[in-house]
Amino acid sequence: MESLKATLLCFMLVSLKLHKKAAVATTATRDDEWMTATATYIKDSDGSTLTGGACGYGDLNRVGYGRKSTAVSGELFKRGSTCGGCFELRCVDHILWCLQGSPSMVVTVTDFCAPNFGLPGDYGGWCNYPREHFQMSELAFTAIAERQADIVPVQYRRVNCVRNGGLRFMISGSSYFYQVLITNVGSDGEVVAVKVKGSRTGWIPMGRNWGQIWQCDVDLSRQPLSFEVTNSRGRTITSYNVAPVNWRFGQTFEGKQFEQ
Repeated sequence: MESLKATLLCFMLVSLKLHKKAAVATTATRDDEWMTATATYIKDSDGSTLTGGACGYGDLNRVGYGRKSTAVSGELFKRGSTCGGCFELRCVDHILWCLQGSPSMVVTVTDFCAPNFGLPGDYGGWCNYPREHFQMSELAFTAIAERQADIVPVQYRRVNCVRNGGLRFMISGSSYFYQVLITNVGSDGEVVAVKVKGSRTGWIPMGRNWGQIWQCDVDLSRQPLSFEVTNSRGRTITSYNVAPVNWRFGQTFEGKQFEQ
């Protein structure tokens, strides 16, 4: 009897370990799965895709994202938490508009594609909830589909963002309204939590103002600043004394980078 109990206990432990391994494997491969969506593009002639946007990046060339960028529908935007994230897209299932061989393009989320509930989802209201839609830059779109196309079916998946250098912190605000725009984020590209620390303070949690602009109501002037940044995978990186004691609003400083 005791031998039977021991055998059953051993079987249960092995089954539990296998279940945990399967769960880890599922989590690890989740970003590799191709999902279906649609895509359009904005013409670059007026430069609209290079400035502004709901992620707060401003001039996309200045922050390093250039024309390989995209706006996404609300289902993908997730109230700004997806800003900075990277997606690989390929045009599929359209013999007329998809480029031969279905080449892919990696783009960075820099903007929100607003819904238009006055138009149906299959004609004009492509960003209406709960549709998953990418409104790409012209350069990125024409790397996967013909320029004459109106809307094309695509497959997409999350990928790591390949960045040169470390995270960049652009400081703005005023004496008691401190803001920082975080760009050039590697790994998954997303930021879900930020803390700042002066030489005369402890670690201060910052709130998301909008996009990737974070804020706190503290006077941090005349002290060197350190940052703690957490991405959506739960990884945290700390950059000590990134900004010197004489930092000024409008300046950008570089910290550490997430490992891929």
